[in-house]
Formats: sequence, C-alpha cells, structure tokens
Amino acid sequence: MKPPAFLYHDPRSIDEAVALLARLDNARLLAGGQSLMPMLNMRYVLPDHIIDLNRIEALAGVRQIGETLRIGAMTRQRDIAEHPLVRSRLPLMVEALGHVGHRQTRNRGTIGGSLCHLDPAAELVAVAANLDATIEIVGPKGARLLPMAEFALGFMTPAIAPDEMVAAVNLPLPAARHGYAFLEMARRHGDFAIVAVAVVLTLDPAGRLATCAITLGGAAAVPRRMAEAETMLRGAAPDALLFGRAAATARAVDALEDAQVPGWYRRQVAETLIERALATAHRRAVAANGMAS
Repeated sequence: MKPPAFLYHDPRSIDEAVALLARLDNARLLAGGQSLMPMLNMRYVLPDHIIDLNRIEALAGVRQIGETLRIGAMTRQRDIAEHPLVRSRLPLMVEALGHVGHRQTRNRGTIGGSLCHLDPAAELVAVAANLDATIEIVGPKGARLLPMAEFALGFMTPAIAPDEMVAAVNLPLPAARHGYAFLEMARRHGDFAIVAVAVVLTLDPAGRLATCAITLGGAAAVPRRMAEAETMLRGAAPDALLFGRAAATARAVDALEDAQVPGWYRRQVAETLIERALATAHRRAVAANGMAS
C-alpha cells in the first residue's frame, strides 16, 4: 500500500504551521503518525498537503503551572509515561498509557494526535475527559481554550476549525492523596478498548467520598462521564454495595454497536469495570491517606 501524492511541509514554529494551515487547502497535520500514516496508506484520507509538526520544539514538553499539568501536544506518549511529574502527580495517566498500543506505538504517538484523532476507545481521550482537561487551540485568529467536554463534538470529530491546531493540553492535578484506577477490556493487549473506565476519587477525613470522577471510554461516540453515578457517590460512605449501585447506572448507556460487539455487551462490561475500578481507586485512596481499610 502506498499513500497518495502530496506536498510535504516542514515548519519550525507554531506561527509558521498556523500560517500554512490558513494558506493551504486540504492540508493534514502530521504528529506521531500512528493513525494518519495507515489512513494515508489505505487511502482513507487524500490530502494535498502534509504539515509535519515534529520539528516544532515549542509543542513538546511537560511542566507544572500551579495545580495544573501542561503537556505540549507533540509530547510523546512514552515521554509522558516516564516523566517524574506525571508519575508522582498523575498516576492515572501512567496506568492508562500502559494500555496504549505497544512500546513502538508509544515511542511515536503524541497526546495531541490522540486527542485530535478522537477515537472513542482511545485511552488518553478518556483520561482527558476524566480530569476535566482544557485544550489549547491556536489558529490565525489567535489562541483559545476549550474544555474537553466541548472539544469532543461527536464520533471522531473534535471542535477544531480546518485552520486551527492543538498546542497543548492542561490537566488539573488531583489532590496529592487521591485514589485512581484505569481498567479496560480489549480483544488483546494493545488493541483499542471495547470498554475502558477511568476513576479518580478523594476521601474526606471521615473516610467518605469527597470527590469522584468516572469516565467510560469506548462505550459511546465520545468519552462519557457517568454523572448519575458521580452524584450518587459524592458524600457517601464507600462500600461494595454502593459501588455496585453506582456501576449499575451503566445499564442506561446508549452504547455503540458494531459487527463484533453488541451494545448490551458493552453495557455489561462497563458495569463490571466501573465496580472494579471504584474498588481499586478506593483501596488506593485509603492507602494514600494512611487510613484503616
């Protein structure tokens, strides 16, 4: 398989890349290429121009700004997983990245590329939704910030204009002594998830659930926050029965259907994974707070 003919552009700055996007018709951005290159080879996309972002140093890097972690769009997934700030403050991201493809995939894949491709089963998409990420978008009219809840318009459809690009992802950091879990079911390790679940929770001094965020990936057209379950859990004393009731809210999800996986099966898997993820996150929160289990 060979890609169609296109003109290649190699900008060295964000401004240069944005200018190319504004000037060129039918252009596509090349980040890690883990999705774009197969799509080019199979001719699912037929761009006239490819704009390579790999030499724009300003698009890569991880830094903490207050209680937010700013990750440049071109930061490699491997570099994120190995970064000390991520490992110490955002272990959910590290756990999720362990499910992303294989080592070779993570060596090239970028966080910005994953978010812009916006596959509903992509692990980083679910993590961004769970953490209420804010996406930095730049274009000819300047920069703007967009909450992740507004960024995901629909199935593989991000809220980016043709002349815009993602520059960075801002992730609010959970409290230092939080509990977390990322679980997924896939046909084999490295495949996209049939269903994935991300959970982050915190406990108050009495051991009750102070905050709780639950996100389903792969089950619907966009990552789905389980608002009903989150409301049920906040302020409650955690136990297995409560976690089971919260997980049962997945039965109402309008789940995706495909030739291999019916919607009822995705709902059943979602319920099981939510219950397990809540139990794991709670156990970790108890340990982090030095509480008796």
